[in-house]
Amino acid sequence: MNTRTSEGATQAYDVVVLGSGAAGLIAALAAADGGARVGLFEKAPVLGGTTCLASAVAWLPNNRYAHEAGLQDSREDALAYLESLSNGMIVPELAEAFVDTIPEMLDWLDTTPLKMSLVAGYPDYHPEHPGGKPDGGRSLEPRLFSLKGLGEWAERLEGSPRRMVVAESPTGGGTGIIAPEVAAEREDGQVEGLGRAMVAALLDGCLARGVEVHVGHRAVGLRVEDGEVRGVDLEGPGGRHHVSARQGVVLATGGFEWDTSLNRDFLRGPLDHPASVPSNTGDGLRMAMRIGAGLGNMREAWWAPVCTLPLEEGEQWQRVHLVQRERTVPHTIMVNRQGRRFTNEATNYNALGGAFHELDVSTFDYRNLPCWVVFDQNMVDRFGGFMTPPGGPMPDWVPREDTLAGLASRLDLPTGSLEDTVARWNENVGRGVDPDFGRGQSAYDGFVGHRASYPDPSSTLGPIERSPYYAVQVHSSTLGTKGGPRTTARSEVLDVDGGVIPGLYAAGNVMAAPTGMVYGGAGGTLGPALVFGYLAGRTAAQRTRRP
Repeated sequence: MNTRTSEGATQAYDVVVLGSGAAGLIAALAAADGGARVGLFEKAPVLGGTTCLASAVAWLPNNRYAHEAGLQDSREDALAYLESLSNGMIVPELAEAFVDTIPEMLDWLDTTPLKMSLVAGYPDYHPEHPGGKPDGGRSLEPRLFSLKGLGEWAERLEGSPRRMVVAESPTGGGTGIIAPEVAAEREDGQVEGLGRAMVAALLDGCLARGVEVHVGHRAVGLRVEDGEVRGVDLEGPGGRHHVSARQGVVLATGGFEWDTSLNRDFLRGPLDHPASVPSNTGDGLRMAMRIGAGLGNMREAWWAPVCTLPLEEGEQWQRVHLVQRERTVPHTIMVNRQGRRFTNEATNYNALGGAFHELDVSTFDYRNLPCWVVFDQNMVDRFGGFMTPPGGPMPDWVPREDTLAGLASRLDLPTGSLEDTVARWNENVGRGVDPDFGRGQSAYDGFVGHRASYPDPSSTLGPIERSPYYAVQVHSSTLGTKGGPRTTARSEVLDVDGGVIPGLYAAGNVMAAPTGMVYGGAGGTLGPALVFGYLAGRTAAQRTRRP
């Protein structure tokens, strides 16, 4: 093999995978396990992409871990649940391929370094819908994994070490506190959980099976010969070069959320400060479009509310914090620029995107932006937030005032609006209900709130009555976009006429999401990414190219 990277040089593989998040790594591992010679190319100088920044929970309905725990689920329930939320945007055969492949994929993962565990009790995001599971069973997470065996690759992962699993965090029902001796043991053993654990485990499997991994190589174009994709052009440290792919190329390059022009042209609503890695600029989407790929689900993203964090010295891109628990625990609400509540604050973050995208037909702007999460000292003392433990103090960058009127003035809200909103909120909380937006009625609402009183509505309902009062601006953001080339149930990319483009596959956020606009439950992004990454790798490895 010619491994030079100078202009015009060529490398040859059976399967080339572009991108090193969960979808790309599992595709490479599955292809290598199927006997293919695999080259994996990552645009960034480090591996793992947004997966490394995530909790790495994967939503995988009808899995054996749930059945072993005595929880009831079925293929029929899973498909009924997805259909109930689809608004007609899910292609049925893709939903079926997703659900039907899960048992096979999980059995196969047992033969790899990536091992999964059930996040006990985590309900679906819309558990009251047909087929929904209020008692959980569909969200799995990677087990703790030691990076010691990765050698120099352990230093080339995106993000920072996080040495716990979701089940140990407040979100998963734990305390979020690890005993000092356990923390020391994990640090000494380079043991990690969450996204970096998933990436490290999949990478370990890839390296063991001979996958050749390259960083700092951006794919810029697909090579099509005789109607088939047979390679890719890349720009790397040594310049532009070509890599041939005898059996196919797998696109796993992530979404396009960091490209403002693509966001403007495709997304249904505003997006600020993506909660993903800045290398997600739509490279795979553009390459697929150039050769005639049909597109789907382009208006959708994995919507998420975030706040911005102060930039630290040397940082190149804006850090954000996913506003999740801070809007769900008692003693907190969200208000818009009119000082009014506008949604069920405790709903899942993807569904919350719909509230941010509500258009005022008179003013022709977005009715609920800008907006703020507002809370009091009781919330700080009981629950903490914004990376502060219970009892605080809140970081200096969080605005606060001794009175609601003072806070409203600081936020430039209409006089009296915030005080009226809080008074109504407190009155309803005293009656244990939220007649305005139904907060606390869903089994999901309080799960990441006050766990001691879950599932009672008091797990998310609490008065705002003790000064000082705080407010943090919330932005309409995303974990990644979810539109791209349409595929078959085997992850083969389709052209604009619905025919297969031979030799091209897609998985993860670069593809038209198989679950449409639906975010079924915790891990709704990574579940399909793992399944269709696995299918892409398997399908490519089994392909026989036309003579």
